[in-house]
Amino acid sequence: MKGVVFYGERRLELEDFPDPTPGNKEVIVEVKASGICGSDLHTFRGPRLGQPVIAGHEPAGDIVAVGADVSPELMGRSVMVHHYFGCEHCDQCRSGWTQMCRNGATAMGATAPGAHANYIKVPVSTVIPAPEGLSYLAAAAISCGTGTAWGALKRLQLQGADTIAIFGQGPVGLAATQLASAMGARVIALDISAKRLERSRDFGASEVINPAEVDSVSDAVRDLTGGRGVPKSLETSGASSAAADALHVLDLWGTASWVGVGSTINFDLTEHLYKQITCVPSWTLSVPAVEHCARFVLDRGIDVDALFTDTWKLTEASEAYALAEQQTAGKGVFVP
Repeated sequence: MKGVVFYGERRLELEDFPDPTPGNKEVIVEVKASGICGSDLHTFRGPRLGQPVIAGHEPAGDIVAVGADVSPELMGRSVMVHHYFGCEHCDQCRSGWTQMCRNGATAMGATAPGAHANYIKVPVSTVIPAPEGLSYLAAAAISCGTGTAWGALKRLQLQGADTIAIFGQGPVGLAATQLASAMGARVIALDISAKRLERSRDFGASEVINPAEVDSVSDAVRDLTGGRGVPKSLETSGASSAAADALHVLDLWGTASWVGVGSTINFDLTEHLYKQITCVPSWTLSVPAVEHCARFVLDRGIDVDALFTDTWKLTEASEAYALAEQQTAGKGVFVP
């Protein structure tokens, strides 16, 4: 089989690998879609890797082989894959939060072979049968990017009566806008890209704000909320200025969540203490939540496929990541 390997320092190669065979509690998935996630760029751009692995962690596909301890009824099933592998025995793994494994988790595309390949070998505990009618593209997105947005909105306990400010309208932020509006919430979308703000309106944003065009993001949000601010905010870009503004735009008793990696927040506790705010960072989602998100997408007829603007073959990996690194386009996906 073929696989895209990151070496760090913006170097990648398409290489040959033996077709995988399953262990007793493992399955082999033929990859039908492998999404490009913004967090892939940290490894792609990062320092030279001592032990490079196949990249990618947003897979969807069909089970084509099962291990001795796996039900043969799974053969041929279309599945989503939770891309963190844990010990399967601790309390976190048993609840489906394998990334929180108390004995240490491995992450597909970083410390375990990833999904930018023809096939992947994964523990059967990490696969979730895709509901009938869910596309491979949507299944791949829900496995991480769209799923990350879902996990954050659930941590925020978003309700239809809420107004939420969503900072960043890249793939995760746009997915959050799409899901939040489907939940009935009013979305204020923020981004410094006019093109991304325009897309956010198509995905359900009621109002948009370009932070580069206003003197104060907090004042701009309050102008849209009767001077009060928003009860919920979500930061997806990883920009430190946006991470801080996610706090400043909150109303009394408001709740902020952050999923963007890389930001630093410094704040005066007194400013927020008397507002009784709640802060909830969010790290992807659990195995059961992957299924819940997929069901919601189908029940509400949400067009997750519309997030994808670029489709690539594995042989086009260099071009795909050159475009992804610009962070100006929508979401990309490999269809091996």
